[in-house]
Amino acid sequence: MITIEKLKAFGANTEEGLGRCMGNEALYLRLVATIPAEKNFDKLKTSIESNNLDEAFDAVHALKGVLGNLALTPMFDMAVKITEPLRNRTAMDYSGMVSELLNLRDKLSELCA
Repeated sequence: MITIEKLKAFGANTEEGLGRCMGNEALYLRLVATIPAEKNFDKLKTSIESNNLDEAFDAVHALKGVLGNLALTPMFDMAVKITEPLRNRTAMDYSGMVSELLNLRDKLSELCA
């Protein structure tokens, strides 16, 4: 089960995330627990694999927003690294960064189990 302590160890800025939830820890933890099932992770992966940079940008930009709002810092930072070159539709190998973001999602999923 996810806890504030586990999120802190993961690298989340829980004080910031809790602040956005008006200090409601139960709400914050419930919202964080929804992140591993977010469909934009799969959309990002398949879009990158098919070289659809427009769709990939839309997916990672949406992820960046929700990850930032919940202050899931390690995931947010990786989403930013992916978002910025995609914003300009830069042709490059995104697979390593996407893989790292998906690995972080999987780690968060384990924390939520």
